[in-house]
Amino acid sequence: MSIVYVERSSDSPYVETVMHGRTVSDGSPIRPAEVHWHMVIARQNGETRLLVVGPWTRSGVTNYTAGAEILWIKFKLGTFMPHLPTRDFLDQETILPGAASHSFWLNGSVWSYPDYENADTFVERLACEELLVCDPIVQEVLRGRTQELSLRTVRHRFLQATGLNQSHIYQFERARRAEALLKQGASILDTVYEAGYYDQPHLTRALKRMIGHTPAQIVP
Repeated sequence: MSIVYVERSSDSPYVETVMHGRTVSDGSPIRPAEVHWHMVIARQNGETRLLVVGPWTRSGVTNYTAGAEILWIKFKLGTFMPHLPTRDFLDQETILPGAASHSFWLNGSVWSYPDYENADTFVERLACEELLVCDPIVQEVLRGRTQELSLRTVRHRFLQATGLNQSHIYQFERARRAEALLKQGASILDTVYEAGYYDQPHLTRALKRMIGHTPAQIVP
């Protein structure tokens, strides 16, 4: 394994998880698609960078070099920065400009880099400054609750907050469910049925795109 890490949940209404790790060797693992976006703080060779990452619409390869310390802040669906629309960094990694060795620029102000212990406090400060907001309509839609707003308004707000449309998120969640079923020992044909795919080729295409592996590669 090229990276070791610890991960925790968060009490913040804006954050899904916080993860801290280090790279112990060079590596180029396959990463799955991702519907959440992240702030990633990477420290290596005396330099620190803060990146705004994703979401990723399909699987791909990520590259690590040994000796890096990395902090990942994974934001909940519906959380976004109004001055940096999520759709603008879809399938991208955007490096925010550094201000000094321990700080960076964000929306015209200098901010200290967060760490694993104070990540939630950092996020709350962003929210207090209205640099980070959460649109509750996203979770309402994902739970299947009827909205009084027009479909056009719902689609616009959903896309603004997540950078993705509802269909893509449902496809991602279905692929992750199929992956879990296969890892739990379900047969490929049973997984096709349980996860709602048309046939085995449909399942294979979906998993290759979203997870990066075929069903046969996932089966233990």
